[in-house]
Amino acid sequence: MDYGFHAPTMSFPVAGTLMIEPTESENLTELDRFCDAMIAIRHEASKVESGEWTLQDNPLVNAPHTQVDLMETEWTHTYSRELACFPSEFSKGAKYWPTVNRVDNVFGDRNLICSCPSIDSYIDK
Repeated sequence: MDYGFHAPTMSFPVAGTLMIEPTESENLTELDRFCDAMIAIRHEASKVESGEWTLQDNPLVNAPHTQVDLMETEWTHTYSRELACFPSEFSKGAKYWPTVNRVDNVFGDRNLICSCPSIDSYIDK
C-alpha cells in the first residue's frame, strides 16, 4: 500500500507465493508502475538479506505506513521516514494513506468464524 497499490490486487494462494492478477482495464503505464514497485520492494528485501536492516525493523514488516507514522515526533526506525511514507516518486504526488498499520489477516484466515445463518434456515420446512 505504501507504493499506492491496494492489497486486493494481490493474493497469496499458496504459502510462500504471491499472485498478481491485473484487470484488463490496467494500462501499460500502470503495469510499468507496478513492476517498478515490485523491483523496489525486492531491493528493500535485499537490504534485509544483507543485514543493513533487521528482520524486525524494516519497511517491509512495518508497511503500510500511515499519516500518524509520518507525523511522529521521534522516528525510531533504522530506515528513513521519507522512504517509509514516500517510497516512490508516484507516492510523493498521489499517496494513498491507509488509516491503520498492518492487520493480522493470517489469524483470520486460520480462525474462521462464520456469521451466516445456519444452513437449516435456508431449507423450506
